[in-house]
Amino acid sequence: MSKVRLKIDGRDVEAEKGMTVLDAARRAGISIPALCHHEKLEPLGGCRLCMVEVEVRGSARLVVSCVYTVAEGLTVRTRSEKVDRIRKGIVELLLAHAPDSPQLAGFAREYGADRNRFEPEPSFCILCGLCVRYCAEVVGKHAVGFIDRGIRKEISFVPEIAAKECDACKACFPLCPTSYLQAAFVLTGSLVFPGGGESVRDR
Repeated sequence: MSKVRLKIDGRDVEAEKGMTVLDAARRAGISIPALCHHEKLEPLGGCRLCMVEVEVRGSARLVVSCVYTVAEGLTVRTRSEKVDRIRKGIVELLLAHAPDSPQLAGFAREYGADRNRFEPEPSFCILCGLCVRYCAEVVGKHAVGFIDRGIRKEISFVPEIAAKECDACKACFPLCPTSYLQAAFVLTGSLVFPGGGESVRDR
């Protein structure tokens, strides 16, 4: 596979053509934060925390590094005043929904985020979608998914599938950055399924 050369934070980096900036940086040992990214999943670019600044032929702009592919001569800055300001704002918004997430707390310290900037709306889920995508793309069970839209959007297990598949799997649990998924699973387990079927918790 052909290679391209680029600079990331002043370092010369060689990457495979077609690779994303995020993967190229991480392979080179350069850290870029991300909440919705997983190496086994198709890139989504949902959380926007992996935003970086790129420069092509003297023109700089912000891009989402998990979906932006490398190019010959590309210059990437993973930290800048603009990048850090955007990440800080994203973390502050997410903390309003998941104030007890250790991962978000770490990002808050790194970027100086104000935990109380936004009115708390604790849903304990940041809708990163890792569980939904992993269950569908890797496990192939579709036992968890999104329901509703907009501000009412949330993650929910599909009871009929979860009752048969999830107890023996739980592969998505470690992916959750807020531990919401475990609580949602317990809630699903309290349901009695149509036709007198057993609940997940009763298995």
